[in-house]
Formats: sequence, C-alpha cells, structure tokens
Amino acid sequence: MRRVAVVGGGVAGLAAALRLVEAGRGIEVLLLEAKDRLGGTIASEGTDGFLIEVGADAFFTEKPWAQALCERAGLGDRLIGTRPGDRRTYVVHGGRLVAVPEGFVLLAPTDPWTVAASPLFSWPGKLRMLLDLVLPRRSDDADESVAAFVRRRLGREAFERVAEPLLGGIYTGDAERLSLRATMPRFVEVERRHRSLILGLRATARTHDAGARYSLFMTHVEGMGGLVRDLARRLPEGVVRLGAAVEGLARDGDTWRLAAGGGFTADAVVVAVPAYAAARLLEGLDSKLAGALAAIEYASSATVTLGYRSTELPRGLPGFGFVVPAVERRPILACSYPSRKFAGRAPDGHDLVRAFVGGALRADLLELDDERLTALVEAELAHLLGVTARPRLVRVHRHARAMPQYHVGHEERVAAIEARAAAIAGLALAGAAYRGVGVPDCVRSGEAAADAVLARLG
Repeated sequence: MRRVAVVGGGVAGLAAALRLVEAGRGIEVLLLEAKDRLGGTIASEGTDGFLIEVGADAFFTEKPWAQALCERAGLGDRLIGTRPGDRRTYVVHGGRLVAVPEGFVLLAPTDPWTVAASPLFSWPGKLRMLLDLVLPRRSDDADESVAAFVRRRLGREAFERVAEPLLGGIYTGDAERLSLRATMPRFVEVERRHRSLILGLRATARTHDAGARYSLFMTHVEGMGGLVRDLARRLPEGVVRLGAAVEGLARDGDTWRLAAGGGFTADAVVVAVPAYAAARLLEGLDSKLAGALAAIEYASSATVTLGYRSTELPRGLPGFGFVVPAVERRPILACSYPSRKFAGRAPDGHDLVRAFVGGALRADLLELDDERLTALVEAELAHLLGVTARPRLVRVHRHARAMPQYHVGHEERVAAIEARAAAIAGLALAGAAYRGVGVPDCVRSGEAAADAVLARLG
C-alpha cells in the first residue's frame, strides 16, 4: 500500500483526492485541510429562504473537467443551468447601464453592425475598432498585456469600456499587467491564424456573444457548497482530515514527512494550496522553487450580497448583472443577480444582488469595515439601479489573497516552477496559481497532479 498525501482541501485538492481514490491500485489517500470544511473559497449559506454563495457561484462547461467529474461522481441530475430570458451583461457608462453589444466575445466584437448601433462607443471609437479588419498580425510571439493587445487591435475605447471591466470581473486584476497568453490564449491564436480578431471570431466563435455564454454555466441545485459536499461524500471514510494544518514538509530518503497534528508520512505529496503557502512549505527543500512560487502575486476582494423584495427594485434587474469600467471611477467592480441567474436562490417575490469590491486596483476599499462597505454598495445600487429600500438581508464575505494574478510572463514562470517541482521525487503542485483560475481549471490541475504522482509511484 502506497500513501499519497494531498495538502489543501480546495477544489484542486478535492479533485486530486478523488482521482487518486478512483485509481485504486493499492493507494491510500490522505486529504489534509487546515480549516473545518472543504472547498476553499467555495461555500454556500442558506438563510430565510435565500441561498448565498461565498465564492464562485457556477462553473463554465465549455471547459469540460468540472462537469466530467460531476458526471463520474453521479451528480449529473444535481446540476442546473442558468435561467432563460435576458442573459445579457451590462456596462456602466456615464453613470447608467448600457448593454454589451450582441456579438461581443469578451474582448472583441464579431458584428460591426451591432457595435455601430451601440451608445457605448463614440463614432471615432467605432471606426477605430473597424481598423482591426485591415491591421497586420503581430510579427513576434512575445507575451503582452491584455491592455496592450486590445488597444493595439481595437483601440482605447474597446479596452476601457468592455475588455477591461469584463476581465476585471473575472480576475479582479489590472489588465495593464495581466498576461494575454495566460488569461486569454484563444485571442492569441485567433490573431495568429486569422490576423483580424473580428473576422477570426466570426469564423470560430462557438457562441455568438457574451449573453449566449451564460448558457454554458452550470451550478449545483444546492449551491456550489452543495457540490463540494456531494463530491466529498464520494471519498472513503478516513481520507479527509479537517483541522490538519500542514506546517512543513521534509524528505527522509524516499519518505515524505508532513508536520501536521501528530505528524504524517507519505510516499508522495500533492501540494494544492495557494502559491505563497506552497512557498513556505517547500522553502527547506528548494529555495529557488519557493522563491518562484512566492513571486506569484495575489489580489484580495470582497462580496456584498443584499436581499430585497422584488417590488423594492424600481428599475428591475436588467440582464444577469453589470460590470464597472475603471474609467468610471466607481467603488465597485461588478454586480450580479444570483436569483435571476439560477433557480432556488431567493424566496418567491424576492431577489439577491451581489456586488464585488476590491481587487488589484481598489485594494484600499477592503480596509473598510463591513458596515461601511455595505453602505458604499447600497449607495451605488441607489445610483445605478434606483434602489432606495433597505435590504432585508446582508452578507459580507472577504477573500484575502484569494485570486492569483497572471502577469505578463506568467507561462514562463509556471514552466520553470513545474520543472523544478518535477525534479523532486513524489511531489506535484496543483491549484489556481498555475494554469487557470476557474473551477474547471482547478479540477484539471488537481487531476493532473494526481496522475503525475501515480505515474511516479509506478
């Protein structure tokens, strides 16, 4: 019997443990989690008929790994998709909400006519976007920032009014520093193969606009916390050790020693904690690896979830939510409407509104206490949605150093990290810090790490 220890019970660690258990082959699995629950930033809270998400509220099915795991675990009938209806995303422009033009795929348009009709852009801005049709492709393959790429292909307005807020909503980061190759590799390939983004997206887009992409999101009927609970039940008794904070890792010949509780030994280890935590654990084994891990920056954020009677929302809730460009100089990053996106998130006649605050560009706001943070969000909802009623429910959740920042050169840094980690027998790394921040990416990362240690164990 060979023992594999998985350090960290977030989505990546949970996926790694499930993969190891699936493999069988005389493998004993230990999943060590410092907190009193699994899931990392993912959790769901139920109160007074509301279902409130602490972290991610869904996963993207175009990346297949999370859905495939759910299917293998027999959870397919526990998943639900987004509600039909107005699935559009809105952007704050001049203090009011304007719909993202149909045919806009995250960073770029596919239909010049819908862009021409949109009040989101000036006529010079619209004409600048059309230059993409004739501009040459880039002559080299060096990494560049998302901001530099969008401005180069489509101009300043396309970046400031759509690309920046949409990417900010996903990564809570600074698009001037985010790596295009690490965050949006599809667009690198579109330019390489088709030259024009507009023409390339028209030829290759599997979904026609940002609104259509919402049909590709799924969640658990009991919230993402329910998904974590259901997956954890697929692990045999004795695998999960909660409250087991690993303080250090050491090698003793071919054996790993884990400083946690009374101590554990293992033949291989999957480290599935944030990069800065992995750096502390691996400092004594490889200081250069630890330094590279510690160099990956993280952003902090908070969500403020408010519950209202639907009649207290005088302008209604258009679409599934809105994003806020940095040029608007407003204190929130984005806002979503969980009860409009998914069934069972609010009692009949009520709605949930969830605002996102902080990130790389507004970290100062996280110094506010919960009461002041809530008041700030209420003031924004009053201005943008006309909501003047006091909320019937308030929940504030803070996520300190939770979102890794894929800055320019990130792929090269990760390749170097993976090469050094592979040189340490019986070690694999997993998590959002490396090759994708979404739930499906974390599942893939955890499963790949499990496969790697299984291969090393023979």
